[in-house]
Amino acid sequence: MADTTDLGFFSLLARQPSLAAAAQALGVTPPAVSRRLAALEARLGVRLLNRTTRRLSLTPEGERYLEDGEQILRDIESLERSLSASRETPRGLLRINATFGFGRRHLAPLISEFAKTWPEVEIVLQLTDRPLDLTEHAMDIGIRFGAPPDARILARKIAVNRRLLCAAPAYLAANGSPATPRDLQSHACIVIRENNAAFNNWQLSDGKQQTMVKVRGPLSANHGEIAVDWALAGHGIVLRSEWDVAGYLRSGELVRLLEPWLGSLADIHAVYPQRHHLSATVRVFLDFLTERFADYRGVTESNRGAW
Repeated sequence: MADTTDLGFFSLLARQPSLAAAAQALGVTPPAVSRRLAALEARLGVRLLNRTTRRLSLTPEGERYLEDGEQILRDIESLERSLSASRETPRGLLRINATFGFGRRHLAPLISEFAKTWPEVEIVLQLTDRPLDLTEHAMDIGIRFGAPPDARILARKIAVNRRLLCAAPAYLAANGSPATPRDLQSHACIVIRENNAAFNNWQLSDGKQQTMVKVRGPLSANHGEIAVDWALAGHGIVLRSEWDVAGYLRSGELVRLLEPWLGSLADIHAVYPQRHHLSATVRVFLDFLTERFADYRGVTESNRGAW
């Protein structure tokens, strides 16, 4: 049977210049080290070390046993640290960055609920129009829309989110509905100026093909809620995240257009630096968000009340 104590014993032994030095490090006699090594080699059926009176050297089998064995020990240590972290009680400061609209309407109420459950956690929510660099601004968690970022930070998807084309019934009654994505070019479109993207180029996909449509309209804003308000007032067609328009689609105040065409990927991710991989506070908060957003299944379902 494999024994992790043998792995630890051999790891120490292989890094000593002699059996005597290994015995001193282990606090036993050299004959005891020799007997244990012999028993290990007998169990494995291979020779692990070449021994002379002056030095030890690894055999090819010994090199493999050392390398793979130490990796196993590291994996066990990581597992035990993870299990220990899972028993910790979330506490201390948690700094979160999110966009204004999503943060105010959806994240802030959930943080209120979380704070009642975990009173030992102090939460700072910083809302910005552009995502903050987590390291530079000492943030613990950032809420992001779209494709996950690069590998320098960790990401966890907390909700599926689509970007939908929609307009108010009053606008459609006066101007008709577009039949194809290209028809958008002849409609008043409400554009949102976000980050550095070309705000009036809408990338659309129906799951089989993609197209880029350059749209125009008399109104544009750098805030999504304002754009939705203008759409509700009948000023034109808007392309907006499902989380922002789902309630209006359910109530009929907005109508979805050009189904199944969708805007570019906008799934919601929580991102956090590598240093928080085993943080109990970060882990419990992300578990909480994922659970609360689990009911987010689409605007046609009845359980979309929170969205």
